Amino acid sequence: MAYELHYWPTIQGRGEFVRLALEAAGADYVDVARGRGKGQGVAASLRRMTAKRLVQPPFAPPFLVHGKHTIGQTAAILLYLGPRLGLVGKSEAARIWTHQLQLTVADVVAEVHETHHPIATSLYYEEQKKEAAKRAKAFREQRIPKFLDWFNTVLARNPAGSTWLVGARLSYADLSLFQLVDGLLYAFPKATQRALATTPHVVALHLRVGSHKRVAAYLGSTRRIAFNEDGIFRRYPELDA
Repeated sequence: MAYELHYWPTIQGRGEFVRLALEAAGADYVDVARGRGKGQGVAASLRRMTAKRLVQPPFAPPFLVHGKHTIGQTAAILLYLGPRLGLVGKSEAARIWTHQLQLTVADVVAEVHETHHPIATSLYYEEQKKEAAKRAKAFREQRIPKFLDWFNTVLARNPAGSTWLVGARLSYADLSLFQLVDGLLYAFPKATQRALATTPHVVALHLRVGSHKRVAAYLGSTRRIAFNEDGIFRRYPELDA
């Protein structure tokens, strides 16, 4: 049974963390909103999300449909997919730790969004540029180094070695850290490069995940949507320094 991923078709956004897991595992999935066939497209995703028959409706995309399950929130989706795709350890401790790492990635993603929308998502960036400049300064000077240093410490302290975040094999947390670093390099290239200069384990993991056979094939395909200024990671040169 194919997984159905429902997310906006023109941006990477939060849905990309799920796409990377599905692609890395070689899973059979349908990116519903990007399709043009019967039961596909944005309208089909919105109908599914707002269906009155859903007792537990998702708040917003991304959400995953698999059999009788409809699961919203990126971290919850990956918690569900991890054991099914072989992207999490078998022990309870490994699953909880991997989930914790994913939730921390989600924290960073939320802060990234706040750099260009610090007041309200209903306002355009141009309507809150002054506030965005202040928020971005704090983010690039304090938060990027702090988060990347923490992930570097996690890698260094992994009892199985610094190759992966959890245990001795690739997990969905590694894929998500790759995507986070990729996004930060796009949105804040100067600040991120400075932080990466002192976090060699994060740099190595980013390179390692990017060269994973299935991940590399995906990154080089048309399925990988380019970063753009409609997504979470946006490049506004005036916010980077």
